[in-house]
Amino acid sequence: MRLVRLMKVFVTRRIPAEGSVALAQASDCEVEQWDSDEPIPSKDLEQGVAGAHGLLCLLSDRIDKKLLDAAGANLKVISTLSAGVDHLALDEIKKRGIRVGYTPDVLTDTTAELAVSLLLTTCRRLPEAIEEVKNGGWTTWKPLWMCGYGLTQSTVGIIGLGRIGKAVARRLKPFGVQRFLYAGRQPRPQEAEEFQAEFVSTLQLAAESDFIIVTCSLTPATKGLCNKDFFQQMKKTAVFVNVSRGEVVNQDDLYQALASGQVAAAGLDVTTPEPLPTNHPLLTLKNCVILPHIGSATHRTRNTMSLLAANNLLAGLRGAPMPSELKL
Repeated sequence: MRLVRLMKVFVTRRIPAEGSVALAQASDCEVEQWDSDEPIPSKDLEQGVAGAHGLLCLLSDRIDKKLLDAAGANLKVISTLSAGVDHLALDEIKKRGIRVGYTPDVLTDTTAELAVSLLLTTCRRLPEAIEEVKNGGWTTWKPLWMCGYGLTQSTVGIIGLGRIGKAVARRLKPFGVQRFLYAGRQPRPQEAEEFQAEFVSTLQLAAESDFIIVTCSLTPATKGLCNKDFFQQMKKTAVFVNVSRGEVVNQDDLYQALASGQVAAAGLDVTTPEPLPTNHPLLTLKNCVILPHIGSATHRTRNTMSLLAANNLLAGLRGAPMPSELKL
């Protein structure tokens, strides 16, 4: 009887059930998992990945040269349970001929829903209003009390009119938005046609928008894109929302803009770092709503992401086409 050598798979966190089941049923794999919801310490990650043929990771895991060296020559596939890949050292991964799977399309609608929720929560000052109910600040109906900003007849600017950007625009259009602007690397006339969106420079978008939503990928070109110059161009009544990556925003500059009244309010689902320290200056501001990176956090979406990440990994290990492979 010929013994079949199992392929070692290392999973950096507990993942939702559908992905876990798919991996457990893979008879050609030996799966090891960091059995916690909390991030795996770097030393344990290096030990766990040593000799692995496949790695299933999260966006909070830094997959760099040091970790790849620790993994060794066996590593053939990395599958990330995320749409973003800025945590992966892609140049180094490509050099080693490692295939990469990711989960881009399955979280588009869920993230767009969260972006709209965060925009409405921020522009209508819902956290402040809830707090006033709880602390006794609600005394009577007052004409100017707790007034925010509405979407009807507004101009909305979207930085990054990709899958999520389009899904956000599609959801905002019925609110009576008068004009859509977008900025990015290049015009995208086919994507823009549905909303009659105008392609403009980033600074023009900042200057003319009542609401700005950042949905672009984190790249060297977008890192720190929303900085002091950007915020100085914005209207004092404008609302800024980021659901992309924290590093797209210079948070010190954002704090100054919000604290000085240069920008009316901001809603962030992503920060630098994550989690944001509880003593961070942004958390002292009433006009800044911060969420703990929950853009894709619905039961259905996270399970779908988990299954796709598992299937990407297994297909890559077996030399088959991945359901969703990042072409390097």
